[in-house]
Amino acid sequence: MNRDAQHSEQLISLYGGTTPVRSRWSYRADEPFTVATAFQTDADHWVEWVFARDLLVEGMRGPVGEGDVRLAPEFSGPRDALVMEIESPDGHALLVMDLEAVQDFLDATADLVPLGAEGDFFDVDALIAEITNV
Repeated sequence: MNRDAQHSEQLISLYGGTTPVRSRWSYRADEPFTVATAFQTDADHWVEWVFARDLLVEGMRGPVGEGDVRLAPEFSGPRDALVMEIESPDGHALLVMDLEAVQDFLDATADLVPLGAEGDFFDVDALIAEITNV
């Protein structure tokens, strides 16, 4: 098991279905339960969101999410898409991404840490040490 393994991809998202937005998707084997995505808002400014990989997996099949991140597949346009709605006290965004590109990213994460095997890669002792500063 390579706990240092990581995978990153850049995807082009569409904000409101019309404006292209560059996004950076990352997954690390030493943080096996989460994915991180960052959206470029200015030339040198990115807004990052971290959420459960399981949420992304479920969002590929149907609508999910009750909090700040909500996902749903969309099969009615010219290309299958994943719609991501993110919300914070600072604002709200609706982003549309190519479903196949997101699936490719998920497949790459599963190559690093198979779905359902996250516990084998999670270092509980390191988390406790980080929380307690021991």
